[in-house]
This record gives sequence, structure tokens and C-alpha cells, in this order.
Amino acid sequence: MTLPTTVDETLARLAEGDYVAERSLATAVFLTLRMRRPLFLEGEAGVGKTEVARVLAGVLGRRLVRLQCYEGLDVASAVYEWNYPRQMIRIRLAEMAGMDDRAASVESVEEDIFTRRYLIERPLLQALDSGPEASGAPVLLIDELDRADEPFEAYLLELLADFQITIPELGTIAAREPPVVVITSNRTREIHDAIKRRCYYHWVDYPDAARELRILRVRVPGTEEALSREVVAFVQSLREMDLFKAPGVAETIDWAQALTQLDVLALSPDVVNDTLGSLLKYQDDIVRIRGSEAARIIEQIRSELRSAGAA
Repeated sequence: MTLPTTVDETLARLAEGDYVAERSLATAVFLTLRMRRPLFLEGEAGVGKTEVARVLAGVLGRRLVRLQCYEGLDVASAVYEWNYPRQMIRIRLAEMAGMDDRAASVESVEEDIFTRRYLIERPLLQALDSGPEASGAPVLLIDELDRADEPFEAYLLELLADFQITIPELGTIAAREPPVVVITSNRTREIHDAIKRRCYYHWVDYPDAARELRILRVRVPGTEEALSREVVAFVQSLREMDLFKAPGVAETIDWAQALTQLDVLALSPDVVNDTLGSLLKYQDDIVRIRGSEAARIIEQIRSELRSAGAA
């Protein structure tokens, strides 16, 4: 599928994948595709960073290759490793063959076991070394880079700068066609400037009430309009409070889906108390909101919604 040719077309294509994007994000995606530069998305957890890569892969008709980062991630897990069991079997078979020319046998085996047939490709190498695909190069998602160790960032520099990886035994493997790279970070630690300089950077913020309401209409279409407005207003109020972890868009969607499953038509303190686990993920935050505080927020948002309706 062809790439979008304008920012407006990019917005429309994201909408095809049920992603309600603001124009600045669509601009970042458009420039990433046109300039063939990685897209670095930073923001709080649950605001839709990972979903950008999934939606891009879907609307472009490309394969998604995902690398989930974590502490201790190394080259063997992220890029490649040799298939040592198969290599050992090959060596044993050569020994059993008992060739007369021992030196030639050793050299032959050494050359054979360090070939592509014994190489296990991990996500980064898979994304670079994809064969010609009718749909184009894959979308490579490097998710939550801030969870990986700093040395792993240094390893990524060659990939992000030149879309290639060097394997000592084989040499340099360069991408036939650069993949679409999306890197996400929840900012649990700062990512080195050398990584950011190689990327198009965009901060993904919490949506305003109007956009979050549009997101609910798209992602949870069975929710009553009045309930959707109350849900969005309630979540927006929570984000203004000093909570340990404010709810993201993902939690808003989860909560609306849970309320719909319970056939709820309007928020009440009891309903909020019973379903806060879909919205808040820390007990201290749940205890703070449950009960009288939930009742106060409901009363406040209904007053604001009535005022907005009257206006």
C-alpha cells in the first residue's frame, strides 16, 4: 500500500485504523515516512504510543516486528545469536566422518557453522533482513526503550543511523529497504541525546476532553453518549489530581468497556467504587478516590456538563 502524500491523508489513514490522532502527531508520522527517519514517541504509559506502530502496520499493510525492551536486554535477545546446538551437531558429524585431511576438515566445518543457516534472527535483524515483500519493509516497534540498559542504546546507534547491523563472523547486514521504525519511551529514565538526534521526536500527551470523547466513540461504540461524557469528564478530573499514576487513554477505554458490560447508563458513587480497578492501578489512589471523593467528583462534573449544555 502506498504511503500517504499529505498530513491530511496521514490523519485519514490513522483514522482508518481507529486511531484518533491530533494533527501534530499525524505530522510527525508523515515526516517519519517521507524522510525515512525513526519516530521517537515519549509520554506517559497508556496514551497510545505503542498503538501508533500497530495502526501504521495495519493501514500500510505491512508486517509488525516488535522488540519489547526490559532490563538486561542484550544482543542475543534483540538482534541475533548462533544456534549452538546445531553447530555442535555439525561439528560432531564432521568428527565422526573421520576425513583424512584433518586440517581441511576443521577449516571446512568452521566456514560452514558460521553461515546464515545457523543464525537465529531476533527482532532487530528480522526487521532489517526481510526479503523483498510486496507490501514493503516491515514496521519495527522498539517498545519502552527506557526499560533497557544504557549500553543497549549505544548498540542501536548503528541501526538507527545506517539501518545496518554488523555481525563479526558474517560482516555487515544492511536493510534492502529501511523499515518504518517507531521507538517508545515512558520516560522512567532519560534516553541519550544520540538516540533522539537520529529520530523525529514527538511527545504524546493526554488528550483533551473533546478528543478523548472521540476516542471512546470509535473504540467503544456501544457506550451511551451521556455515559461517555461522564466517563471522560471523570477521568479528566482525576488527571488534575495528585495521584500516584493518573489514568491513561487505555484505562479510559477499559473503564468504558467495563461499564458497558455492566449495563451502566450513568455514573454513581457505588458504580465508581465497584469498578475503580479498571481505571486506577494503585491501591493508594483507589482508596483516595473511593467513597465521598467519588461522589464529589460526580456531582462536580454533572454540574459542569449541565452548564455546558445550557450554554
